[in-house]
Amino acid sequence: MSSALTKRIVLTSEPRDRPYELRDAQVRGLILRVQPSGHKAWIVTWAHGKRRTLGSVEHLSLDQARDQARQAVAEYVQSGLPALAKSKPTSCTLEALLNDHFEPWAIAELKGGRQYPDRIRSVFPWLLRRQIIEIDVPTMERWWRARVTGPDAVTKATAARDFACLRSALSRAVEWKLIETNPLMGMRQRSAASRKVVRFLSPDEEAMLRAALAARDLAGVEGRANANAARRKYRQAVLPDLPMDGYVDHLTPVVLTAMNTGMRRGELLSMTWADINWEAKMLTIQAENAKSGRQRHIPLNVEAMEVLQRWASQAGERRAGKVFEVSDIKKGWGKLITDARIEQFRFHDLRHHFASRLVRAGVDLNTVRELLGHADITMTLRYAHLAPDTLAAAVAKLAA
Repeated sequence: MSSALTKRIVLTSEPRDRPYELRDAQVRGLILRVQPSGHKAWIVTWAHGKRRTLGSVEHLSLDQARDQARQAVAEYVQSGLPALAKSKPTSCTLEALLNDHFEPWAIAELKGGRQYPDRIRSVFPWLLRRQIIEIDVPTMERWWRARVTGPDAVTKATAARDFACLRSALSRAVEWKLIETNPLMGMRQRSAASRKVVRFLSPDEEAMLRAALAARDLAGVEGRANANAARRKYRQAVLPDLPMDGYVDHLTPVVLTAMNTGMRRGELLSMTWADINWEAKMLTIQAENAKSGRQRHIPLNVEAMEVLQRWASQAGERRAGKVFEVSDIKKGWGKLITDARIEQFRFHDLRHHFASRLVRAGVDLNTVRELLGHADITMTLRYAHLAPDTLAAAVAKLAA
């Protein structure tokens, strides 16, 4: 469907969940493409499946785009091939690569695909306007040193994932013939050894973590009550009251659910109320939310049931959609660990803590594997050393 484009239409076209196109009825072959990110670009097409990007709306006005589209179509009619199609572009900016090519591909082909172009934009904003062929090894070597040693340094593992994401996007650009070679192929793939020691909480650390959660909730609930008392005194609108034994927010139920189910952070934050079977005391992790891409079921123990039921009672009539209406817990988790005085413990380590408790309780590794959702037993074997009694009993059978 086409209609005469106007400057107002170009300016006010809102992004949607998927890319879409508006065809100009005034000039044959001119298309306005709008990406979910909000990026808008002019495209000209002269035959079925034959098209080229003219440029973004920031660099080409509607009139300029129409002039270029008219010229391209006229050249096609006269010679069978527009001049802009005779020599394919040898490069483009990183921003254009992400907006016009990499992001649409990642969203369609990769699970959680939007995170990859977003990561590149967040980590490399200073490269967005640079031609991708100019992103060379010396530039990235300087970036690496600053990334891992500068004032805002991150771990080498994080920096390696940043680099791998950018390098992957440039490799895609080669496949799409936007550039001839990946300019970062001359830089060795950065990698960081994964943590070799399985980190889990000692009994004292678990008690400290639980105490910090309880203190946080108590302070929050009392603070809400005091604030509402003051609001009522001055006849101001009050906030919803929190039960004295309730949670101030999502953090405590998220942490306790993780400790009792071994769920990954992404699995927890994507869980919906419909995934909980209260009668069967069972939680379902949907395939689209699981790292392995396979659905699995986790029985809910007594504490997990009590936590989720209490959180459900606070949600009340809002019990629809996701159980935890948050996108991340990084800030709250960081402060919690600091308050609990626990060192070198990530949120993901709650998953190790869950697994280690199972193994030390005598649960066989294959059952642990199924609960964790590991594709094979290899990842689960890291917990084998935590069951010395089980291993000793197995060997002892040989002497029977």
